Amino acid sequence: MNHVQKRLVATAARLPSIAPTAVPLFPPKESFKPAKDAFEPEPFNPENWASLQPVPSTALVSFAHRIGLASLFSSPDIIRQACTHPSFLTLFRQHYPTKPEPATNAQLATIGNSLMGLFATEYITAKYPYLPTRVAKAAVTAHVGPLTCDSVAKEMGAAPLLRWHRTPGTPSTPPLLHSDALASIPRSLTGLIYRERSLLAAREFVHSYFLSRQVDLRGMIKFYNPKKSLLEMVQKYQRELPKSRLLKETGRFSNSPVFVVGIFSGADKLGEGFGASLRMAEFRAAEDALQRVYLTQTPAESLQLPSSTFSSLQGDVFQQSEEGSYIAPEIVPSDILYASSDNRGMRVERS
Repeated sequence: MNHVQKRLVATAARLPSIAPTAVPLFPPKESFKPAKDAFEPEPFNPENWASLQPVPSTALVSFAHRIGLASLFSSPDIIRQACTHPSFLTLFRQHYPTKPEPATNAQLATIGNSLMGLFATEYITAKYPYLPTRVAKAAVTAHVGPLTCDSVAKEMGAAPLLRWHRTPGTPSTPPLLHSDALASIPRSLTGLIYRERSLLAAREFVHSYFLSRQVDLRGMIKFYNPKKSLLEMVQKYQRELPKSRLLKETGRFSNSPVFVVGIFSGADKLGEGFGASLRMAEFRAAEDALQRVYLTQTPAESLQLPSSTFSSLQGDVFQQSEEGSYIAPEIVPSDILYASSDNRGMRVERS
């Protein structure tokens, strides 16, 4: 057994399943053609051969049942299209120039990506009405961004079903990686649900798999001078100027003192922090006060989304039908300026 055949067996062993139609063709005849010269490239690539093999229909049906969409997708060809990245066409044309090209998820992934951004944006802005715009954008990316889509696709078990081809980068385009191609599967599934069912069904799918995840928004808000930002926030809301008060302390004259400082606006305590010095405790108290405002959440029973007004009918959202009930929330004050530092440690004024 030559080197190419050994690689072929190792590659086939890593495949989760092989279609019954491909078993009689294994191993392919091309793998028995040895290279004439040691410096001559291999005439047969086992990885490309494995990528060209069709995914079994049983694996596609099992995938649809696993993600709870078996009743929606009656044909496994729809799932096969959702798992076929446009980069696969380059490899397919090289080996089968005369055969008809398979359907890809290019258009479905574009539609699904837009819908996921819509659902995530309206959910974040409705749940956190005081969140700064920059942080809200970062939260949307954390919920439905490429890394999250790649992670969700792996959890679904869609990695073995992906058909793609690695593309090197160019001066104008970045290289195509496996995570980028895998991230297109949840997006195309969202577009398929929207096309086959309705916008509300697509929103339910995104909420179930993406927006139900816990994201640490507190770590996305970093302050360089929280006392100054807190003063601006209090003035914007026309409240009394903040004052720091020492609440507790221990070990003032020891090697490890602890101070607890609270920041008050009149009789209301805005935040509380601790530290090894009064300055550190005051810094954390101001930071805590700002985060309490920015991360204020709308109660679950009062949370309403604008997309709830759309029709539940299949197809066009502009069809004449009864709209859902929706009460627009009050407009909150604009973003409060907060000072933070970028990845170089330089002070930057953000809004």
